[in-house]
Amino acid sequence: MSILVLGGAGYIGSHTALELVRAGKRVVVADDLSTGHIAAVPDGAKFYKGDLRDRAFLDGLFECEKIDAVIHFAAYSLVGESVENPLKYYDNNLCGTRVLLSSMTEHNIGKIVFSSTAAVYGEPENIPILETDRTVPLNPYGETKLAMEKMFYWTARACGLEYVSLRYFNACGADRSGSIGEAHSPETHLIPILLECANGKRKEISVFGTDYDTPDGTCVRDYIHVTDLAGAHISALEYLEGGGKSDIFNLGNGVGYSVREVLEAARRVTGKPIPAREAPRRAGDPARLVASGEKARSVLGWQPRIPDLEEIISDAWRWHSAHPDGYAE
Repeated sequence: MSILVLGGAGYIGSHTALELVRAGKRVVVADDLSTGHIAAVPDGAKFYKGDLRDRAFLDGLFECEKIDAVIHFAAYSLVGESVENPLKYYDNNLCGTRVLLSSMTEHNIGKIVFSSTAAVYGEPENIPILETDRTVPLNPYGETKLAMEKMFYWTARACGLEYVSLRYFNACGADRSGSIGEAHSPETHLIPILLECANGKRKEISVFGTDYDTPDGTCVRDYIHVTDLAGAHISALEYLEGGGKSDIFNLGNGVGYSVREVLEAARRVTGKPIPAREAPRRAGDPARLVASGEKARSVLGWQPRIPDLEEIISDAWRWHSAHPDGYAE
């Protein structure tokens, strides 16, 4: 089976490509390297550099490679940036996906697994969040991901596409080999920011908002190891290959940790003080996002293998302490 991983030089995409290679799949990675890193593409994967919005690029790739299924990570994903520059997100995330589906349809590629997000829910009505709960995104990032999901749904009805959308919560950690990890510029995710402080790359972290309706006033999130996310994409592919119907699944541990709790866990793991200061809320941040992963467990047969927060941070710290400048070395 030959799998195209779009955005496979990025954080979650590279970990998924690595797990696919380990599983014996033939892996093709395509990435424009605007946020990804060529060094993150695993040995054994064939690489193409190109833009998702470039129809000629996609057509050429599908004509050169016999692709059986696509995993789609090629979307912009910064909440704050999406609020400041929404048209950038509509252009890449929506227009790019439209081009992709047009090319896939023409080349008779009928299976896709999509990297969606918990941001589609907005401020949830219930905790833990079910796949059937209302979807009212608070930012253009979540709005574009929700629109992408609907694009898959209507394309499936019209053209027979088979898809799985994986709505995952806060990705974190790193592959235990230490060969790849999380490296964004600028970095906006909490755990790598904490570890940059531990590495002496930052003076302090900012705790954005301390007046939320949560036990300690800071945002609560569900943290999921990136290797577990990678395994879920493989489970979703196998589900589609086995005749499973198009569907949407949450991916999370079902446990929420506040910003302050994550900060204290990082201090314990690293043995570093990690200074922190309070700052105003950021636009578009819900108070709580915690998943119900029951549907993924019962239908896909998937469940997290590394649910412990300190274990997740330890894997991330192994990468960051060995690669304080990310892939810049």
